[in-house]
This record gives sequence, C-alpha cells and structure tokens, in this order.
Amino acid sequence: MQPMWDQIVKIVPQWVAPNLLTFSGFVMLLINYFLLSFYDWDYTASGTSPGSIPTWVWLFSAFATFCAYTLDSIDGKHARRTHCSTPLGELFDHGLDSWATSIFTLNFFSLCSRGNEQTGFLLHKMFLSLSIALLNFMVSHWEKYNTGVLFLPWGYDISQVVQIVLYLLTAATGVEIWHRPILFGYYIVDILILLIIGLSIVLSFPQTLYNIYKAYLKKTLKRDSFYDGCVPLVSPILLFTLISIWVTLSPCDILAKQTRMFFWMLGVTFSNILVRMIICQMSNTRPKVFHWFLFPLALVVYTAVTGQLGRMEPIVLAVFNVSVTAAHVHYGICVVRQLSDYFNIYTFSLKKRI
Repeated sequence: MQPMWDQIVKIVPQWVAPNLLTFSGFVMLLINYFLLSFYDWDYTASGTSPGSIPTWVWLFSAFATFCAYTLDSIDGKHARRTHCSTPLGELFDHGLDSWATSIFTLNFFSLCSRGNEQTGFLLHKMFLSLSIALLNFMVSHWEKYNTGVLFLPWGYDISQVVQIVLYLLTAATGVEIWHRPILFGYYIVDILILLIIGLSIVLSFPQTLYNIYKAYLKKTLKRDSFYDGCVPLVSPILLFTLISIWVTLSPCDILAKQTRMFFWMLGVTFSNILVRMIICQMSNTRPKVFHWFLFPLALVVYTAVTGQLGRMEPIVLAVFNVSVTAAHVHYGICVVRQLSDYFNIYTFSLKKRI
C-alpha cells in the first residue's frame, strides 16, 4: 500500500496537523460504528432481515473504513513531511489504534450477522475473532516494548483491504451472498474466521517471538530481565481470563443478551490497558502489574457468575460500560493535554505556542 499512501500524502495541505488526520480517521470509524448500531444493534439484521440495512450504509462503511485506514497510514508520513514528529503524535496514533482495532472488528460483525445459527457468526466465533484481533495488536506493541521496533504484520493490511472489498460487494450484490455455502457445505463466515486465526498463527505471533529472540541474540533488548519483559502481558491476560469466565458462566447469558454492549466494554478496557503499555514503552518505564480496571471488573464478574446480580446483570454491565468509557476518554484527554503542555505544542494545529 506504500505507493498509494505516498501519493495521497502529497495531497494533504502542509498546514494540516498530523494528529488531525489521525483523529479524523478515528471519528469516521466511530460514525460508521454508531450508524451500524442504529440499523443493527444486536447483530442480527443481516441474517434475519437482509434488506434492513440500506445499501448506502454499506457504501459508507467502505468509505469510512478506507478513510480511517488511509489517514492512519499517512499521518506519520505527513508528520515527517512537515517536520513536526513528536512523541505526542506517536502516542496519539497508537492510542487511537488500540481502540480502533475493536471498532473495525465490531463493524465487520454486522456484515456476518449472528441471526442465523447455520449461516451466521455464532457468538463464540464473534468472541474468538475479536479476541484474536485484539491479541494481534497487543503482541505487536509488546514486541516494541521489548525490542524498540514496531513490526506490523501483513495481516493488518490484508484485513483492512478485504473489509473494504466486502463492504463494496455487499452494497452491489446484497448481504445474502455471505450466507450461502461455497465449499463443502462451509459458509463464507467460516472461511473468514479460519483466515483470521491462520493469519494470526502464521504471520503474527510467531513473527513477534522470532523478532524478540533475534533482539536477545543481538543483545539489543530494551528490558533487563525476563520478568520486566513479560510484565505488560499480565493485565491483558487477566482481562481476557475474566471476560471468558463471564461469557462462559453468566447465568443470563450476558453475551447473547447484550452482545454489542459487552464487546464495546471489552474493546475500551483493552484499549486503556494497551495505552498504558505504549506509554511505558515510550518512556522506558515498567507498567504496573495489575491495571486498576481489573479490580472492579473482577468484582462484577464474581457477583454475576455467582448469581448475586440476578436480573440486574445487564444493568450492571451498562453502568460498568459507561464508567470505563468515561474513564478511558478522561485519561486520554489528560495525557494529551500534559504532553501538549510539556512539548509546548498544540494537539490539532501546527501553529507555534507563544
């Protein structure tokens, strides 16, 4: 994709701040998410009522995904082009990426649908796909935490291009095309999840371990001990453990009742944990072993799976969701303001501070 990005970045006016490109792409992604949420709140529209999501929504989804993907890819090029690369820009970019990873995936789920038990994405497939997407992002930044080099696997670019193409095909032919058997009785959604798992196993996880091993052999690792290198993995692993326990043992089957809300909560909590890892990587410090979000989450999971919440479980999920989202946004705004003040720059403008 580099040749295309090299041409697109030339179109961007010199006065536009790189962070503005990054944020604009993320806003496009959010608009797409809320639009799909309006037409398909419980991820069943494509399977039960194929025509309920208008064609223009799929076209907009393709456009929004292209904008988010492209703007996220050229912001660094534009920063170097305008001689304004800063740690703030790096954190702003990767911090929003940590949230966007889940939103990209949640938008894609509307295409697959869980409405048809035979041809749609079953809930456990959706949960597995989202978890793998987030883990892919995590291991890339864990690698940078240890080696100082961010290696983005080809699977990321492939997934973005494929997603755009699928949205366009859906707009042209209808969503029904994804709910027909195509090979030995397997449906396209089954093939897609196999591709997601395959790309992760073949292109992502092994490459990360190999790159860390090479840095170890060359004695270029940024961490002094095995413990220091693995500390950032503790909180994400605990997060997915707690979430998996809740999904498996929930008395009211919370994932089926509030699918979109549950996945949003997972994405936001994961993003906040990863942002702190990114900050520690940039500042060459060690992150805390246990992220503070995990303590209220553990309490919620315990009271839910033991049946103490009863019918209140969806309400408690909603309250926890709002709380972690507000805390995450507040944390992001505070960090960006502090870095802007420290470097004496504006976040969304190239004008010099007096």
